[in-house]
Amino acid sequence: MTIMESRWEGNLEELRGLVSDRAMTGETMVLNMGPQHPSTHGVLRLMLELDGETIINCVPDIGYLHTGIEKNMEAKKYEQAITMTDRTDYLNPMGNNFAFCLAIEKLIDLDVPIRAQYLRVILAELTRINSHLVWLGTHALDIGAMSVFLYCFREREKLLDIFEIVSGQRMMSTYFRPGGLWRDVPDEFEPAVRDFLGYFPAKIDDYEKLLSNNPLWLDRTQGIGFISTEDAIRLGCSGPTLRGSDVNWDIRKALPYSSYDHFEFDVPLGKHGDVYDRYVIRMEEMRQSLHIVQQALDRLPGGPTRSNNRKYVPPPRAELGQSMEAVIHHFKLWTEGFRPPKGEVYVRLESPRGELGCFLASDGSPRPWRVRFRTPSFVHLSVLPHMSQGYMIADLVGIIGSIDIVLGDCDR
Repeated sequence: MTIMESRWEGNLEELRGLVSDRAMTGETMVLNMGPQHPSTHGVLRLMLELDGETIINCVPDIGYLHTGIEKNMEAKKYEQAITMTDRTDYLNPMGNNFAFCLAIEKLIDLDVPIRAQYLRVILAELTRINSHLVWLGTHALDIGAMSVFLYCFREREKLLDIFEIVSGQRMMSTYFRPGGLWRDVPDEFEPAVRDFLGYFPAKIDDYEKLLSNNPLWLDRTQGIGFISTEDAIRLGCSGPTLRGSDVNWDIRKALPYSSYDHFEFDVPLGKHGDVYDRYVIRMEEMRQSLHIVQQALDRLPGGPTRSNNRKYVPPPRAELGQSMEAVIHHFKLWTEGFRPPKGEVYVRLESPRGELGCFLASDGSPRPWRVRFRTPSFVHLSVLPHMSQGYMIADLVGIIGSIDIVLGDCDR
């Protein structure tokens, strides 16, 4: 029995086909990274085959966080199931609400008032900044830059306060609903957002002063985790990971949804497809998100924030004390739910991590027959072996950080 066989006895079937023959004879080392490793951004296990400190192969092993969210959604009525979407990607809760609501609206052909569309855009872009702040702080921390982590979370608190203003919750808001929003934003929303718009640009500049020309940061990010334009397309990358390889594809531009075509913004692109380019793109994306929010806030129209289609949307609470019909509609929708026609739809949007797709199938009952999400974290994790091969084990934490995975986004 070889050294490798004695070390992995009982796991040989798992190893065969995943590592090279050299590993089975002990010429290379097989090492577990995780699932408890703090640099893996969640409960992720990576099985690494190493030749010295060089990565020969990297096999991601997920499933440690599986919650069965998609199956649980199929056991709930459509409006009830929205609360489950917040719990997948915890850094993009409103974006997850957004995708599921867009799928429902497409399935039942439900209108969304223009005010609600603009507010959805504002909140989706603030959520993007919130996600990028956590990415930047943890990514920098992984590579050894402690101060940036503290500054990013300081700014993030202002965004969480805004989310609490509109929904009563800092994270799991369930604020987007089929046909619009749960309710209109309160009076203090606009001043809080304008305050953030004035405050945050200088903070992005501060982050870049700390990192962009820092020799240590450059050594740990430039020329690391390279993926070519052709491979990024072939392997299904999206979002900053795809655009870092110089592919101009942003769903907000290419397939506009919820009035994104009303706003001007640029799509930043990289040239080298490495960790540093993916960093630069996300920094610029935060500036572009601020630009979109500024436009939407300046042009924010009046009017309702939810469809008046009483077949699918409950009446406003203010009507319940004045109208018996409103009470009946409210009671039936919350106890029985609504019944979409039979059919299936797929919608996609641009999440902070890339393309977030939602497939929804209806059998005509008040509960979805099938719910399935196409999540960017799952796809990009499958690209990790390609990105990491040939680099040093010390580079792996930077490569993982650069694709910005959330394990709840993988293990639905």
